[in-house]
Amino acid sequence: MDAQNKPQILEHLHKSLTVTLYDCKWIPGSAKFVTLGSYARNTGCLQVYELDGPELKCVKETEKKQSFKCGTFGASSLAERRLATGNFGGELQIWDLENTTQPVFSAQAHASIVNAVDGCGGQAKGYGAPELVTCGRDGCVRVWDVRQQDAPVAAFEPADPNNIRDCWCVSFGNSYNDEERCVLAGYDNGDVKMFDLRMNKVRWETNVKNGVCGVQFDRKDIAMNKFVVTCLEAQFHVFDARTQHPKKGFASVSEKISAGATVWGCHHLPQNREVCMVAAGDGNLYLYKYHYPDQRKVKDHDGHELGVAGSIEMLNYKNLSTQPVSGFDWSPDKEGLFVCVAFDQCVRVGITTKLN
Repeated sequence: MDAQNKPQILEHLHKSLTVTLYDCKWIPGSAKFVTLGSYARNTGCLQVYELDGPELKCVKETEKKQSFKCGTFGASSLAERRLATGNFGGELQIWDLENTTQPVFSAQAHASIVNAVDGCGGQAKGYGAPELVTCGRDGCVRVWDVRQQDAPVAAFEPADPNNIRDCWCVSFGNSYNDEERCVLAGYDNGDVKMFDLRMNKVRWETNVKNGVCGVQFDRKDIAMNKFVVTCLEAQFHVFDARTQHPKKGFASVSEKISAGATVWGCHHLPQNREVCMVAAGDGNLYLYKYHYPDQRKVKDHDGHELGVAGSIEMLNYKNLSTQPVSGFDWSPDKEGLFVCVAFDQCVRVGITTKLN
């Protein structure tokens, strides 16, 4: 692709704060986003920003007892647009952003920090119950129905209580009707597990030999197509999820970014699942495109279907910060618009051009 036709990653606005920022999410159907983090006194900071011409305007700021680690709008309807958060005290909470005095839902999800949260089923009928999935340092992955806060509806605990691995990331997928739904989980020792929520068991697992910082399906609400696993040590892997071989599992292709940078997460473009942004520990954003192979599956000598991995092309990259990019979110409504936060205590709004 020649330089003129390449997508460009442009910084549009940025604001320096005095807050450690861990996550950011667009409020669906609006020109606003939330940032989640921690004040210097180790209390939780939830801020709502609005794009106001050339300005980033903070329209709401809430302080809570525990620092916030992660958030999602995935389990909320577009009418309510309620934010689910995980905090350093292990609590899963849901907030009405109009009134953040008290959460509308609160559960002690984990013994300590909630590392990640994802939501599903909130925005469309016929795609399953509105659920949240959380993971923590206790090695547990727990699924919550937002309509009942007394106990999780599914829980996947470590098999060996003497050998607990920190679970760093979780993500929903395969939720294309009212029955099917899967959860991907990544662990500090390189384990990746796919839990089938309908069967309530591990459907597939592998080890990518490196701590797993991020997992994401390219779409949550379709029969699973592909997913990305991002790691420490500058690597990420794309797995073709269409074809699961009984012994070899899913075919995959791996990519390395610049030396030594942790790949914090991968974020698929809502308007095009073949394009994704990778947020890295070197303060860079990397834009990639996935190309399918001519044939997505072949038969092995026993007659079993075996997936064929495609290839990954880097479209462009941009350095935004001297510190890791800890949180990133594409706008669900405006193609190419994104928000990201980094450990340099800055929030940035950017635009990626020529995505089609």
